[in-house]
Amino acid sequence: MTLYLPRTTTSQISEALAAERHSVGGGAMNMVLTLVIVTDEADHYDAVRAATEAGREHPSRVLALIRRDPEAEPAIDAEIRRPGTSGPGEALLLRLFGPLGEHADSVVTPLLVPDAPVVAWWPGVGPVNPAADPVGRLAQRRITDALRAADPVGDLLSRIVHYRPGDTDLTWTRLTPWRSLLASTMDQPSAWVTAAEVTAEPYYPSADLLAAWLSDQLDVPVERKESNGPGITGARLITGAGDIAVRRLDGRVATLSRPDQPDQTVALPRRRASEALAEELRRLDADEIYEQTATHMASLLNRAGVGA
Repeated sequence: MTLYLPRTTTSQISEALAAERHSVGGGAMNMVLTLVIVTDEADHYDAVRAATEAGREHPSRVLALIRRDPEAEPAIDAEIRRPGTSGPGEALLLRLFGPLGEHADSVVTPLLVPDAPVVAWWPGVGPVNPAADPVGRLAQRRITDALRAADPVGDLLSRIVHYRPGDTDLTWTRLTPWRSLLASTMDQPSAWVTAAEVTAEPYYPSADLLAAWLSDQLDVPVERKESNGPGITGARLITGAGDIAVRRLDGRVATLSRPDQPDQTVALPRRRASEALAEELRRLDADEIYEQTATHMASLLNRAGVGA
């Protein structure tokens, strides 16, 4: 069931939530966190759907803050979806009119699940400094997505400058299958890696992060090459005994080639937002590897004159 509260207040929303919990036997007690989504009308449907899918693994109270006309009179239109309507958690869609959009933290604070961690997610263009954002200050984890920016690589670089423990970006999370596959190839005996290559579509920050991760972990030069995509289409580890290569041209299935071994077909689909979000919600501590890789990426690109 969905409850609509036009032109409401946070007190009325809290009362409605309490009544909903009472009617279903305590719902919010099963919530493991509050996920705050800061978005707009155009993006909110996909964002809430991704959060709902991720919520099957992490029952959450989802607060979608949808900024509307900034010139309007201050007002809140609320939509409350009880558990079972949109997954095991609760979902609140709050349309913020007027200056309330700039003071979303004052709307969010009374609606947080008591004694539960807070995660903030900007599915569209996020703030340059998430930890200093009014909503970001309330959160233990802050998730952005540089891929949505007009200049994805530049957007990620500007955010890396302001990194604080708890920050992360879905351009990094999308790399987990690639990193796992490449790491597994090194578990088997092989010659020493002397260089590497990463090939991807232009202006794709995940590829630059993957190149930085390989450079940092293997301490070798990594060349970033361009292709027509989609996304990352290949990675190559160059050794004295021959190349270890992963090629993925269709965004779904990859071919793994190793010296003196037959090629292998590996499932390597591009990750949906819900999958990447669910992974990020599994950990609420700082991601030191992301920090280390992102800092290394910024150093490499600045040295090459990118973003300088």
